[in-house]
Amino acid sequence: MPQTFPRSEFETRCASAQAAMAREGIAAMLLTSEPDLRYFTGFLTRFWESHTRPWFLLVPVHGAPVAVIPAIGAELMAQSWLTDIRTWISPDYRDDGVSLLAEAIRELVPSGEALGVPLGRETALRMPPADWERLCARIGDRPRCDVSALLRAQQEVKSPAEIALIRETCALAGRAFARVPELLSPGVTLAQVFRRFQMLLLEEGADWVSYLAGGAAPGGYGDVISPADDRPLAAGDVLMLDTGAVRQGYFCDYDRNWAIGHATPEVQDVHRRLHDAARAAHEAARPGATCADLHRVIVDVLGQDPGGRLGHGLGMRLTEWPSLIPGDDTPLRPGMVLTLEPSLPLGPGRMLVHEENIVIGENGAEWLSPPAPRDIPVIDWPG
Repeated sequence: MPQTFPRSEFETRCASAQAAMAREGIAAMLLTSEPDLRYFTGFLTRFWESHTRPWFLLVPVHGAPVAVIPAIGAELMAQSWLTDIRTWISPDYRDDGVSLLAEAIRELVPSGEALGVPLGRETALRMPPADWERLCARIGDRPRCDVSALLRAQQEVKSPAEIALIRETCALAGRAFARVPELLSPGVTLAQVFRRFQMLLLEEGADWVSYLAGGAAPGGYGDVISPADDRPLAAGDVLMLDTGAVRQGYFCDYDRNWAIGHATPEVQDVHRRLHDAARAAHEAARPGATCADLHRVIVDVLGQDPGGRLGHGLGMRLTEWPSLIPGDDTPLRPGMVLTLEPSLPLGPGRMLVHEENIVIGENGAEWLSPPAPRDIPVIDWPG
């Protein structure tokens, strides 16, 4: 497994987490999700698409993490910086790693001391609930505590190496977006555009495309999460593509809009307002501001609150903490990577969304996605 980062990157991450664990009196953390395991080990594989097997990582308050994983992953994990890798043959319908994991926890967590587990928002315990109950019974008087906030505080600030990878992913998506007009001609369907756009992303350097959504309809689209259909594009449509392409395990997440044949004055106006709102948020995005502040800036420029969140964190996950909503007072810190995602309704069943990616610097924000033009691009089209 070619390591995305040098060993020192993972050692630094681990040391930072361990210092926070020591302050909170946590003897070890149990991690079960793909991004958390990868964050501390560099273990990058698409085998997580198989939900048959659970995977475990223990991060003790002192020393290197301990992997407790199915034997099928041993060779790949051995290419990481970890040396303590404990395996079992999985799937095992009688004991799928529970006994082995419980033994490791009892070894690393003294009786009466706390085991940290991510239990808060935007987390998932990727093991069967029945196995979790058996595990808790086996580890006895070792109380479980929530380490979601600890992990968020660490992961929401990206290292220079992480930012460089996200920048690279954004750049390759920008090259693919610039080639979208190559895909558009009379008779082409949205489904065909989706498939061909994913091919462009791969040609431009994406390792895979975990997410692609969009829409195409007269004067605006109905939502931003629908799969493609087989209706041919037509003059008057607004086409939107929103991609979460992946490069070495890091996402981009931004969209682009095009007018097919012509853009109505309403579409032109709304596209410019969305563009101006993203620009204003970019200018306001500096250390000391909060996510709620950025939400307020976007709403002020739009002249109305479209509802929902207007951006979010970005990194090893397509969407990460925090959210640009009125109730999120998370302060912006240098190294945070965010999306800015203003939207506006145009009428029943019609809307436009504009999304960009930024990174917070010491003195302000920097674009990671190549900014879209203020005027919506118009694709020549007969009729």
